[in-house]
Amino acid sequence: MTLPFDVTPFRATPPKEMRRIIREGEWPHPTSGLCRFHVQANMIVLPKDWAYDFLVFAQRNPKPCPILDVTEPGDWEARLIAPGSDVRTDIPKYRVWKDGELIDEPSDVVKYWRGDLVAFLLGCSFSFEGALLEAGISIRHIDMNRNVPMYITNIQNKPAGRLSGPMVVSMRPIRYEQVPKAVLATGRFPAVHGAPVHIGDPAAIGVKDINKPDFGDAVEIREGETPVFWACGVTPQAVVMNVRPPFAITHAPGHMFIGDPKDVDYAVF
Repeated sequence: MTLPFDVTPFRATPPKEMRRIIREGEWPHPTSGLCRFHVQANMIVLPKDWAYDFLVFAQRNPKPCPILDVTEPGDWEARLIAPGSDVRTDIPKYRVWKDGELIDEPSDVVKYWRGDLVAFLLGCSFSFEGALLEAGISIRHIDMNRNVPMYITNIQNKPAGRLSGPMVVSMRPIRYEQVPKAVLATGRFPAVHGAPVHIGDPAAIGVKDINKPDFGDAVEIREGETPVFWACGVTPQAVVMNVRPPFAITHAPGHMFIGDPKDVDYAVF
Protein backbone atom coordinates (compact mmCIF):
# COMPACT_ATOMS: atom_id res chain seq x y z
CA MET A 1 0.00 0.00 0.00
CA THR A 2 1.12 3.55 -0.68
CA LEU A 3 2.10 5.40 2.46
CA PRO A 4 -0.22 8.34 3.29
CA PHE A 5 0.82 11.62 1.72
CA ASP A 6 -0.60 15.14 1.84
CA VAL A 7 -1.06 17.02 -1.45
CA THR A 8 -2.55 20.12 0.20
CA PRO A 9 0.63 22.28 0.08
CA PHE A 10 1.04 21.55 -3.65
CA ARG A 11 -2.51 21.92 -4.98
CA ALA A 12 -1.76 25.36 -6.41
CA THR A 13 1.89 24.79 -7.36
CA PRO A 14 2.60 25.73 -11.01
CA PRO A 15 3.35 22.67 -13.18
CA LYS A 16 6.87 23.81 -14.12
CA GLU A 17 7.76 24.22 -10.45
CA MET A 18 6.18 20.88 -9.57
CA ARG A 19 8.23 19.18 -12.28
CA ARG A 20 11.36 20.70 -10.73
CA ILE A 21 10.36 19.42 -7.30
CA ILE A 22 9.79 15.94 -8.74
CA ARG A 23 13.05 16.07 -10.74
CA GLU A 24 14.97 16.83 -7.54
CA GLY A 25 13.36 13.89 -5.73
CA GLU A 26 11.32 15.97 -3.30
CA TRP A 27 7.96 14.35 -4.20
CA PRO A 28 8.19 10.52 -4.36
CA HIS A 29 4.42 10.01 -4.12
CA PRO A 30 1.41 9.63 -6.46
CA THR A 31 0.36 12.89 -8.13
CA SER A 32 -3.44 12.96 -7.76
CA GLY A 33 -4.46 16.38 -6.44
CA LEU A 34 -1.23 18.15 -7.40
CA CYS A 35 -1.32 21.30 -9.57
CA ARG A 36 -5.11 21.30 -9.52
CA PHE A 37 -6.76 22.10 -12.86
CA HIS A 38 -3.62 21.21 -14.85
CA VAL A 39 -3.43 18.18 -17.11
CA GLN A 40 -1.61 15.03 -15.99
CA ALA A 41 -0.37 12.29 -18.29
CA ASN A 42 0.45 8.60 -18.31
CA MET A 43 3.55 7.59 -20.23
CA ILE A 44 4.83 4.66 -22.24
CA VAL A 45 8.21 4.69 -23.99
CA LEU A 46 8.97 2.15 -26.70
CA PRO A 47 11.75 1.60 -29.26
CA LYS A 48 11.08 3.32 -32.59
CA ASP A 49 10.33 0.03 -34.35
CA TRP A 50 7.40 -0.53 -31.95
CA ALA A 51 6.18 3.09 -31.95
CA TYR A 52 3.98 2.83 -35.05
CA ASP A 53 2.22 -0.21 -33.63
CA PHE A 54 1.46 1.76 -30.48
CA LEU A 55 0.30 4.81 -32.42
CA VAL A 56 -2.25 2.63 -34.25
CA PHE A 57 -3.18 0.84 -31.01
CA ALA A 58 -3.93 4.19 -29.34
CA GLN A 59 -5.96 5.35 -32.35
CA ARG A 60 -8.08 2.21 -32.12
CA ASN A 61 -8.43 2.44 -28.33
CA PRO A 62 -8.91 6.14 -27.52
CA LYS A 63 -10.70 5.56 -24.20
CA PRO A 64 -7.70 4.04 -22.38
CA CYS A 65 -4.99 5.58 -24.60
CA PRO A 66 -5.81 9.19 -25.58
CA ILE A 67 -2.56 10.69 -26.90
CA LEU A 68 -1.61 14.17 -25.65
CA ASP A 69 1.98 14.32 -26.92
CA VAL A 70 4.61 12.21 -28.71
CA THR A 71 8.36 12.81 -28.68
CA GLU A 72 10.80 12.45 -31.56
CA PRO A 73 13.04 9.35 -31.35
CA GLY A 74 15.69 9.92 -28.69
CA ASP A 75 14.16 13.24 -27.56
CA TRP A 76 13.15 13.55 -23.91
CA GLU A 77 11.22 16.84 -24.09
CA ALA A 78 7.41 16.82 -24.19
CA ARG A 79 7.40 19.88 -26.41
CA LEU A 80 3.63 20.17 -26.88
CA ILE A 81 2.38 19.92 -23.29
CA ALA A 82 5.50 20.88 -21.31
CA PRO A 83 8.21 22.85 -23.12
CA GLY A 84 11.53 22.52 -21.31
CA SER A 85 10.51 19.29 -19.57
CA ASP A 86 12.42 16.02 -19.34
CA VAL A 87 10.32 12.85 -19.44
CA ARG A 88 13.33 10.93 -18.06
CA THR A 89 13.26 12.78 -14.73
CA ASP A 90 9.94 14.61 -14.31
CA ILE A 91 7.83 11.66 -13.10
CA PRO A 92 8.11 10.64 -9.42
CA LYS A 93 8.46 6.91 -10.13
CA TYR A 94 9.03 4.89 -13.30
CA ARG A 95 8.83 1.28 -14.36
CA VAL A 96 11.41 -0.32 -16.65
CA TRP A 97 10.44 -3.46 -18.56
CA LYS A 98 12.54 -6.05 -20.40
CA ASP A 99 10.77 -8.75 -22.42
CA GLY A 100 7.57 -7.97 -20.51
CA GLU A 101 9.18 -8.39 -17.08
CA LEU A 102 9.46 -5.50 -14.61
CA ILE A 103 13.18 -5.04 -13.89
CA ASP A 104 13.36 -1.68 -12.07
CA GLU A 105 11.25 1.09 -10.50
CA PRO A 106 13.63 4.06 -10.40
CA SER A 107 13.02 7.74 -9.71
CA ASP A 108 14.57 8.63 -13.08
CA VAL A 109 15.41 6.71 -16.25
CA VAL A 110 18.40 8.69 -17.52
CA LYS A 111 20.66 5.63 -17.50
CA TYR A 112 18.12 3.63 -19.51
CA TRP A 113 17.54 6.26 -22.20
CA ARG A 114 18.49 5.43 -25.79
CA GLY A 115 18.53 7.25 -29.11
CA ASP A 116 15.74 5.10 -30.57
CA LEU A 117 13.16 5.63 -27.81
CA VAL A 118 9.80 7.33 -28.44
CA ALA A 119 7.69 8.59 -25.54
CA PHE A 120 3.89 8.73 -25.69
CA LEU A 121 2.09 10.94 -23.16
CA LEU A 122 -1.50 9.82 -22.63
CA GLY A 123 -4.46 11.50 -20.97
CA CYS A 124 -5.03 10.68 -17.28
CA SER A 125 -8.22 10.58 -15.23
CA PHE A 126 -6.54 12.73 -12.56
CA SER A 127 -7.18 15.56 -15.02
CA PHE A 128 -10.96 15.39 -14.65
CA GLU A 129 -10.92 15.13 -10.86
CA GLY A 130 -11.13 18.92 -10.62
CA ALA A 131 -14.42 18.76 -12.56
CA LEU A 132 -15.73 16.12 -10.15
CA LEU A 133 -14.79 18.26 -7.16
CA GLU A 134 -16.41 21.32 -8.72
CA ALA A 135 -19.56 19.22 -9.18
CA GLY A 136 -19.60 18.52 -5.45
CA ILE A 137 -18.40 14.91 -5.79
CA SER A 138 -15.77 13.88 -3.27
CA ILE A 139 -12.82 11.74 -4.41
CA ARG A 140 -12.14 8.98 -1.92
CA HIS A 141 -8.47 8.28 -2.68
CA ILE A 142 -7.66 11.98 -2.25
CA ASP A 143 -9.66 12.13 0.98
CA MET A 144 -7.78 9.06 2.25
CA ASN A 145 -4.37 10.32 0.99
CA ARG A 146 -3.93 7.19 -1.12
CA ASN A 147 -3.28 6.19 -4.70
CA VAL A 148 -6.33 5.53 -6.89
CA PRO A 149 -7.31 1.83 -7.16
CA MET A 150 -6.80 0.30 -10.63
CA TYR A 151 -7.88 -3.09 -11.97
CA ILE A 152 -7.12 -5.31 -14.97
CA THR A 153 -10.47 -6.18 -16.59
CA ASN A 154 -11.86 -8.75 -19.01
CA ILE A 155 -12.50 -5.95 -21.54
CA GLN A 156 -10.22 -6.62 -24.48
CA ASN A 157 -8.73 -3.73 -26.44
CA LYS A 158 -8.73 -3.73 -30.24
CA PRO A 159 -5.36 -5.17 -31.33
CA ALA A 160 -2.93 -3.29 -33.57
CA GLY A 161 0.15 -4.84 -35.12
CA ARG A 162 1.97 -6.73 -32.39
CA LEU A 163 0.01 -5.09 -29.56
CA SER A 164 -3.01 -6.52 -27.76
CA GLY A 165 -4.28 -6.98 -24.24
CA PRO A 166 -6.91 -6.09 -21.64
CA MET A 167 -8.13 -2.68 -20.55
CA VAL A 168 -7.16 -1.36 -17.13
CA VAL A 169 -9.67 0.80 -15.25
CA SER A 170 -9.52 3.20 -12.31
CA MET A 171 -12.31 3.21 -9.73
CA ARG A 172 -13.93 5.92 -7.65
CA PRO A 173 -16.88 5.26 -5.31
CA ILE A 174 -19.77 7.61 -6.12
CA ARG A 175 -23.04 8.11 -4.28
CA TYR A 176 -25.93 6.65 -6.27
CA GLU A 177 -27.68 9.99 -6.71
CA GLN A 178 -24.43 11.63 -7.95
CA VAL A 179 -23.62 9.07 -10.65
CA PRO A 180 -25.41 10.96 -13.47
CA LYS A 181 -23.54 14.13 -12.48
CA ALA A 182 -20.21 12.23 -12.46
CA VAL A 183 -20.92 10.83 -15.93
CA LEU A 184 -21.72 14.27 -17.31
CA ALA A 185 -18.77 15.97 -15.59
CA THR A 186 -16.19 13.49 -16.89
CA GLY A 187 -17.83 12.97 -20.27
CA ARG A 188 -16.74 16.51 -21.17
CA PHE A 189 -13.11 15.32 -21.19
CA PRO A 190 -12.65 12.63 -23.88
CA ALA A 191 -8.93 13.49 -24.14
CA VAL A 192 -8.44 12.30 -20.55
CA HIS A 193 -10.59 9.12 -20.70
CA GLY A 194 -14.02 10.78 -20.66
CA ALA A 195 -17.14 9.11 -19.26
CA PRO A 196 -17.02 5.84 -17.30
CA VAL A 197 -16.79 2.49 -19.08
CA HIS A 198 -18.70 0.64 -16.35
CA ILE A 199 -20.88 1.41 -13.34
CA GLY A 200 -21.78 -1.08 -10.61
CA ASP A 201 -21.00 -4.80 -10.32
CA PRO A 202 -17.19 -5.26 -10.54
CA ALA A 203 -17.54 -8.93 -11.51
CA ALA A 204 -19.21 -7.92 -14.77
CA ILE A 205 -15.85 -6.60 -16.01
CA GLY A 206 -13.75 -9.36 -14.46
CA VAL A 207 -12.81 -7.68 -11.18
CA LYS A 208 -12.92 -10.51 -8.64
CA ASP A 209 -12.17 -8.55 -5.45
CA ILE A 210 -12.77 -4.81 -5.33
CA ASN A 211 -10.65 -4.64 -2.17
CA LYS A 212 -7.57 -6.01 -3.94
CA PRO A 213 -6.68 -3.68 -6.84
CA ASP A 214 -4.02 -4.77 -9.31
CA PHE A 215 -2.39 -1.33 -9.02
CA GLY A 216 -2.75 1.48 -6.48
CA ASP A 217 -4.54 1.26 -3.13
CA ALA A 218 -7.90 -0.05 -1.97
CA VAL A 219 -10.37 2.60 -0.79
CA GLU A 220 -13.57 2.48 1.25
CA ILE A 221 -16.89 2.01 -0.53
CA ARG A 222 -19.54 3.27 1.86
CA GLU A 223 -23.23 2.61 2.19
CA GLY A 224 -25.17 4.42 -0.52
CA GLU A 225 -22.21 4.36 -2.97
CA THR A 226 -21.47 2.33 -6.08
CA PRO A 227 -18.10 1.72 -7.75
CA VAL A 228 -17.65 3.67 -10.98
CA PHE A 229 -14.91 2.63 -13.41
CA TRP A 230 -13.06 4.76 -15.95
CA ALA A 231 -10.64 3.61 -18.67
CA CYS A 232 -7.09 4.01 -17.40
CA GLY A 233 -3.76 4.90 -18.97
CA VAL A 234 -2.09 2.01 -17.14
CA THR A 235 -3.59 -0.12 -19.94
CA PRO A 236 -0.30 -0.01 -21.94
CA GLN A 237 1.40 -1.73 -19.00
CA ALA A 238 -1.07 -4.61 -19.22
CA VAL A 239 -0.30 -4.73 -22.95
CA VAL A 240 3.45 -4.82 -22.22
CA MET A 241 2.90 -7.75 -19.85
CA ASN A 242 0.77 -9.48 -22.48
CA VAL A 243 2.93 -9.15 -25.62
CA ARG A 244 6.38 -8.71 -24.01
CA PRO A 245 8.21 -6.17 -26.20
CA PRO A 246 12.00 -6.29 -25.78
CA PHE A 247 12.12 -2.99 -23.89
CA ALA A 248 9.72 -0.40 -22.49
CA ILE A 249 9.57 2.36 -19.91
CA THR A 250 6.34 3.48 -18.24
CA HIS A 251 5.27 5.66 -15.35
CA ALA A 252 4.53 3.79 -12.13
CA PRO A 253 0.74 3.65 -11.69
CA GLY A 254 -0.52 6.86 -10.09
CA HIS A 255 2.80 8.67 -10.57
CA MET A 256 2.07 10.94 -13.51
CA PHE A 257 3.75 13.52 -15.73
CA ILE A 258 2.28 16.97 -15.05
CA GLY A 259 1.80 19.19 -18.10
CA ASP A 260 1.27 22.92 -18.53
CA PRO A 261 -2.20 23.01 -20.18
CA LYS A 262 -5.30 23.41 -18.04
CA ASP A 263 -7.82 20.59 -17.82
CA VAL A 264 -10.39 22.92 -19.36
CA ASP A 265 -8.22 23.12 -22.50
CA TYR A 266 -9.30 19.53 -23.20
CA ALA A 267 -12.97 19.99 -22.34
CA VAL A 268 -15.72 19.54 -24.92
CA PHE A 269 -18.58 21.91 -24.24
